[in-house]
Amino acid sequence: MSTSTLTTWSLEMTAPSDLVAAAVPGPEIRIVRSEVPSPEFSRFLYASVGGDIHWTDRLSLTRAQWVEQLDRPGVETWVAYDRGTPAGYVELDPQPDGVVEIMYFGLLPDFRGRRIGGHLLTVGIERAWSLAERWPELAPTRRVWLHTCSDDGPTAMANYLRRGFKVFKEETEEKAVTPTPGPWPGA
Repeated sequence: MSTSTLTTWSLEMTAPSDLVAAAVPGPEIRIVRSEVPSPEFSRFLYASVGGDIHWTDRLSLTRAQWVEQLDRPGVETWVAYDRGTPAGYVELDPQPDGVVEIMYFGLLPDFRGRRIGGHLLTVGIERAWSLAERWPELAPTRRVWLHTCSDDGPTAMANYLRRGFKVFKEETEEKAVTPTPGPWPGA
């Protein structure tokens, strides 16, 4: 079995003023909150965005486990649409202490490289900072963070840095090389 080096970076933003907003790519791009938790839709987004970049941690979850994850107070999914077609998403996962993790963020392969990602990330960060306004039971956001790795898309890290995130941790490990599951794992 062959191995490769995997680097994981953790990035953070500690004030809303750290955000450097990206330009809106055009009027055909809309970003909408998916207000009704839907395990099927979320799994579609997860598998479609992450299928070619080794997202596998949620593929084995049962429907009940998806419901449990999505139905927690403050968990939000914001979806970018290009003329009605889902183009990508950002999932926010709040912690009880005012920390919000951008749990998942990305675009479906056909929508990458079209300047949608910077705009979607901008909206996701803005929504992370304003989460307690929509969820009064949550503490006000004091920190937004995420992690990315060398398996993610080639422009992911640059997008995070351009939006104002700062790296606070870097880890490197050897990982077994496995094929990507693709957008239809097991099909």
